[in-house]
Amino acid sequence: MVAHVVFVHGIRTSATMWRTQIEHLTSRGIPSTAVDLPAHGTRMAEPFGLDEAFATLDRAVRDAAADGPVLLVGHSMGGLLSTAYAGGHVAPPLAGFIAASCTSFPRGAGLAAYRFATQAMTALPDHGLWLAERVLEATLPLDTRADFGAGGYAFLAQDAALRSLAQLDLAAALRRIRVPTWFVNGQYDQLRINERTFCALVPHAELIVVPRTTHLVTAMRPRVFNAVLDLALATVRSADPVRNPT
Repeated sequence: MVAHVVFVHGIRTSATMWRTQIEHLTSRGIPSTAVDLPAHGTRMAEPFGLDEAFATLDRAVRDAAADGPVLLVGHSMGGLLSTAYAGGHVAPPLAGFIAASCTSFPRGAGLAAYRFATQAMTALPDHGLWLAERVLEATLPLDTRADFGAGGYAFLAQDAALRSLAQLDLAAALRRIRVPTWFVNGQYDQLRINERTFCALVPHAELIVVPRTTHLVTAMRPRVFNAVLDLALATVRSADPVRNPT
């Protein structure tokens, strides 16, 4: 059976941020699903809530599991939610997990500063759209630049989402993760702050740090991230008992 990849986007953005990865997988004949979390993308009219966010992940993973082994891939906020989901008290049907740009515990002064910044941006007449687009122009290649905003920006959902992330017990979740795991960070990613702790809590995980790359590693260095996908899929495939019976 062919592995199925489930993608979970970061804060403000939507499923469209994974376009390059989906195109790569499609060219290899590998099915994938990119979800929109509540209050984001096609679901922007909904409120953000952890219960529905986890329900969204669970529906996508269980639907994908009908095709075969599931590789869960999350970026930033989506990576933190996916970490909590992958390490839930009841283990979901996952064969592998990639957590990108999310090795940081969302709490304390760091979270407070981020919330203050997003509140200030949201208070602007354009909710910070001009600044967001300038950052993307300065950091992303032209062929992936439009993907982050193609589904719209969920500026108004940011504070509720950030408040919700503070409720996650990520340390406990990390200790429960048993599937092959990869932490992928850009060299200059601000969310690397707890990288060593994440790796210590998941001792079987592999850490991949992409040089000269920021938080938006999936779009800034898409070929490198696609290579990580290939690595993870090869690992999942090699462990598939259907293809490799004992």
